[in-house]
Amino acid sequence: PRTVSNEFREYWYSGKAEITSYTLMQERYGEIREGIAVNIFVTEYFLPNEQVKANNTSTENISVLKLNQMKNFNTGIYPYSIMTSAFSPISTTDHVLKVSNSVQEWCGQVYMQLNNRNNFEIESHSYFQGEADQNLTLPKTWLENELWNLVRINPEELPTGDVMIIPSFEYLRLRHKEIKEHNAFASLKQGDSITIYTLNYPDLQRQLMLFFHSTFPYEIEKWEEVNAADQNDTLRLKTTAIKMKQMRSAYWKENGNDSAHLRDSLGLR
Repeated sequence: PRTVSNEFREYWYSGKAEITSYTLMQERYGEIREGIAVNIFVTEYFLPNEQVKANNTSTENISVLKLNQMKNFNTGIYPYSIMTSAFSPISTTDHVLKVSNSVQEWCGQVYMQLNNRNNFEIESHSYFQGEADQNLTLPKTWLENELWNLVRINPEELPTGDVMIIPSFEYLRLRHKEIKEHNAFASLKQGDSITIYTLNYPDLQRQLMLFFHSTFPYEIEKWEEVNAADQNDTLRLKTTAIKMKQMRSAYWKENGNDSAHLRDSLGLR
């Protein structure tokens, strides 16, 4: 069981989501692409068996913190749209209950989903040869995708030292990597105002750094990602997302044309 403070309840059970926009400099095909990222954190009730959002009140429902992360950028003439969702239980310290990721661009689309049951059940679909349709089961371990939610729930629970971890689904699909855990070294450096969480994967030549406020509600100010150079390049480029605007809103109710101006509050064109 996890102890949840009154401060946490007042912030996350207010009936509003936290929406944060970021200026994105995304590495893709050996070049940096300008774009926008948006993180939407919100609590909702979750059906434990179906592992989807609950529409009705029930004692069987589980309260989760959900992250929907959106990325949009262009590669030359054609656009990329990437979305990752992660659903983490709030009342217990169990692993994330579900993770999904989709990537759309003009060449095609890929989709990957993990369900936390007796083991991790993973389904993946892709238009690339050798990746078309996969179903696999993995033993439970840390997932990079769940760490973002853990930052917001309780960063003291973040794993440190040598850990076995499944890299982010976005990374696995964009880099065409086998879906499996890898050895990583994790560190947490706490400052007066900003804390930095760093993951290093030596065999993948991958590093992820999350910069977040040292005090509740631990807003994520920035993140950086560096991966091994592409086959035809020798330079390792850095993906960076820097906080631009933030608002709290029950955005699912703001779906009329008269609410379009709210996008200006997030700096979204």
